Amino acid sequence: MAELTQPDVVYSPRSLQLWTTLVNWLAFFFQIFLQILRALGHLPLLSSSSSSSSSHSFKPLPVVELPEIDSSSSSSSSSPSSPSAPPTLEINAGDQESIRVHQPLQGLHRDETLICAYETSSLPPALKSQAIEGGLKWFELECISSDKEFDGKPKINYVTVFERPGLHDFLKQLSEFADLVLFTAGLEGYARPLVDIIDKENLFSLRLYRPSTISTEYREHVKDLTCISNDACRVVIVDNNPFSFLLQPLNGIPCVPFSAGQPHDTQLLDVILPLLKQLSQQIDVRPVLYERFHMPEWFQRQGIPATSPGWR
Repeated sequence: MAELTQPDVVYSPRSLQLWTTLVNWLAFFFQIFLQILRALGHLPLLSSSSSSSSSHSFKPLPVVELPEIDSSSSSSSSSPSSPSAPPTLEINAGDQESIRVHQPLQGLHRDETLICAYETSSLPPALKSQAIEGGLKWFELECISSDKEFDGKPKINYVTVFERPGLHDFLKQLSEFADLVLFTAGLEGYARPLVDIIDKENLFSLRLYRPSTISTEYREHVKDLTCISNDACRVVIVDNNPFSFLLQPLNGIPCVPFSAGQPHDTQLLDVILPLLKQLSQQIDVRPVLYERFHMPEWFQRQGIPATSPGWR
């Protein structure tokens, strides 16, 4: 009996060539499609400084050496300032603080930029132990809440605060070349006693709380840097929440947020401070910050147009 065998399928060279051409075209159109999606902002941008991706991700300061700024190739607006008349640079930071520098830089944010705070009753014991064993400085605080007790008295909240590594050395060094301004979206009843502890030397020349923030069409509690200085060339805000500076995107430094699970974080002294020192030598900080972060384009991808009345 003859065996039944499955006949071999033979393709002609012309058929193979046609299939190869078709596959190559499909791959080409797929790459074009991906580029269109990225241009429209539908695909997240991955940052090497973050372990997770987000549809609203931006590129914060990485933990790498900062590139040298070539003053010879810079325009007159960003050339180093004269040592005989150093300009003022103001620095502002994140959700709760801003810093202004003598040659003035302005603006530092507090929560997740300089410190991280947790309601004591909800802080996981394992996380607290990890932070303390890792060497993080911490303290507990009683804060007056805007909520009321049943008898009408203000409610007291108990908060555990962890300082970002290098915090005091960072503020001390920064105060040598910048005017420091605290600008927080937090309520004064919570923020003031906390800042009293981390700023015992009174390095902050000004403290601004939630009433100093404004509401916009796109976000609440936005920090308008014009309440600190009218000189936009010399103001910088450092914040882990970029929406805080959507009114002045060219003056913002988006930084990596800090948490109690990062006891070996080195952002303040190794990354942010060197950049602020470089900016203190610039007559106008905005060209340098634009080249570094391209924040206006990032805001546009979040649906905030550059032509919005809120942009300055």
